[in-house]
Amino acid sequence: MEITYKNTISAEEVNFLRASVGFRQILPEQIKNGLDGSALIAAAYYQQQIVGMARLIWDGGYVALIPDILVMPEYDSQEIQEKLITQILDFLRSKLKPGFGIQVDIKAWNYREGFYESLGFQLSTPERRGTPMYICLTDQIELTDKKYGQCGY
Repeated sequence: MEITYKNTISAEEVNFLRASVGFRQILPEQIKNGLDGSALIAAAYYQQQIVGMARLIWDGGYVALIPDILVMPEYDSQEIQEKLITQILDFLRSKLKPGFGIQVDIKAWNYREGFYESLGFQLSTPERRGTPMYICLTDQIELTDKKYGQCGY
């Protein structure tokens, strides 16, 4: 099975991948804004069909986040996730100057023990990195859910 990789993806393809892993749909304009604000997109295709993607947000300095790593479940055994993450890490390594370091955080949605560690990541602990926290700012998210027929609306 030959997987090809590109650095572009459409909002529709992102929503297709999100649906394939059981995530809610996002309005295309919001996805496009997120993609446009990303430092790097890595997308995997099989016969012109999107099968995986990863996205990098980076401040250009010392902090980076990989917030999205989505691979269709039926392609999970194809090492696509590893290749997407490796592309992102290679991109960041290419930006390092002597004496520089970049902290890369990752949102591990489907954490499998040892997988991310095999790529060099360390499991965060409150003692080492602080307590991970989040807040979801939204204006009527239920309208998005209703539009896409999600969450029972």
